[in-house]
Parts: sequence; structure tokens; C-alpha cells
Amino acid sequence: MTTETTPPTPLAVPDDAPASPQPGARCFGDGDPLYEEYHDTEWAVPVHGDTALFERVALEGFQSGLSWITVLRKRPAFREVFAGFDPAAVAAFDEADVERLLGDARIIRNRQKITATIDNARALLVLQESGRTLDELIWSFAPPAGRERPATWGDVPGLTPESTALSKALKKHGFRFVGPTTAYAAMQACGLVDDHLATCPVVLGRVDRPHHSL
Repeated sequence: MTTETTPPTPLAVPDDAPASPQPGARCFGDGDPLYEEYHDTEWAVPVHGDTALFERVALEGFQSGLSWITVLRKRPAFREVFAGFDPAAVAAFDEADVERLLGDARIIRNRQKITATIDNARALLVLQESGRTLDELIWSFAPPAGRERPATWGDVPGLTPESTALSKALKKHGFRFVGPTTAYAAMQACGLVDDHLATCPVVLGRVDRPHHSL
């Protein structure tokens, strides 16, 4: 059993994020095309659908203790070996699949995280059998809209009351590796909150730079 505490640098702050980005610059990701694309088109953009949300929760779990760009670079391989993160397919994985995944150097080979992903797929199926969806569960913890964007990364929390409550709800339904900071990182990634800095030009996944012509 693992416990999760708020690290000195909150998990919810992207890796290599500049402390004080220049106005008009991305708040993180500049200089790496893959990271730039993720910043511009995915981070803080609302995500719906149980399969898509299951993937985000799984990848945030794999990221815990590591850098997000590492997970991002491995995401195609993760999608391949985890059957596109189809919950029913992953729920059917057995010990042979666990050993297969542990032997695949293209992904993060951590037994606890791998088995947690399989267990979470099974928990998701049980949730669906009860008449609920992961989409409904996660989005029920979205904070009220209209919150101002943070001015600096120092204003971005590592966890919030909503992420703590979401973590408890997910654990109640059998999910693992979903502590409060991981839950908050998932809330950021799935668009429940928008933590792009106030100076950042991105607007719900669309970069709007004044010097670009249409």
C-alpha cells in the first residue's frame, strides 16, 4: 500500500515549466514539438468518454514520480500494449499479460502501476454495471467555472478539496494509484480546471498568438 503526499514541486506543475514565462510564450513545453503539441491541443481541454478518461487516469498513475514528457513520449507504446485502453480488454489481462508488459522496454515497467491499471479497468466495468460512468463520476467533481487563471506556477496547487474528494470517490469504487495529487493532475489534463498561466496564449487548446496572421 502506498501513501501520497504533496511533493516539494507539485505533481500538477508540468516538468521544466519556466518559473516566469515571457508574455505570449507557452507556459510550458516550448522547444519540444511533442510537448508543444500537447500543451496547445490537449492540456486543459475537456475530455469526455470513459475510454479516454480511463487512459488519462492510467497515464497520470504511470507518471507519478516521473516526468510527464517521459510518459508522453511513451504514450503510443502504452496505447498499443494496453489495447487502446479499452476497459473491457484491459480488464481481461492476466498474469501472462503482466509479465508481457514488464518485459516491454517501450513503457514504464512498474508492476504496481501495471496491475493498478488492470484493476482500474475492472473497477470501471463494475462502475458501468451499476449504471454509472467514469465520465459522470469524474466530472461531478469539477469546480465551479469562472476561476481566474493562475499568475505564476507558485499559484498552482498540488491538490485541492475537489481532487481530494475525487480521489476518495475513485478509491471507494476500487481504483488504485489515484491519490489527491494524481487526481488533480488528471483534472488539469482532462480540462476540469484550466491552469494555463494568465500570460499563456492558449485558449482551450487553441494557441492565439497576436503576431500570427490568419
